[in-house]
Amino acid sequence: MVDTDRITGAAKEFGGKVQGAVGDLTGSKNDSVEGRFREAQGTAENLYGQAKDAVRHAADEVSDYAEDAYDRGRRTLREGSRDVGGYVSEAPGTSLLIAAAVGFGLGLLVSRL
Repeated sequence: MVDTDRITGAAKEFGGKVQGAVGDLTGSKNDSVEGRFREAQGTAENLYGQAKDAVRHAADEVSDYAEDAYDRGRRTLREGSRDVGGYVSEAPGTSLLIAAAVGFGLGLLVSRL
């Protein structure tokens, strides 16, 4: 979607060019200067609209990237949880010993702090 500043800026720029050209043809310095001024205003407004479009586009891409990363993380966590659950159901004794060893190791770490 194009920003409205780009559209109005392009219109002002074109109008300024026309007014400046008419001023040059008729010899009216006032119209010529005013036309160049409107042209510069239109160019600035158009550039401002382009910058807003670029920022909007970058924000959309970052949002899409974050959403994809969140979905991948959720899928990986679900698969890991399923794998661990399968291992625990296949070897409950070994799983209990591993959990006890991890708990003991964490207890030692915490007690030394």
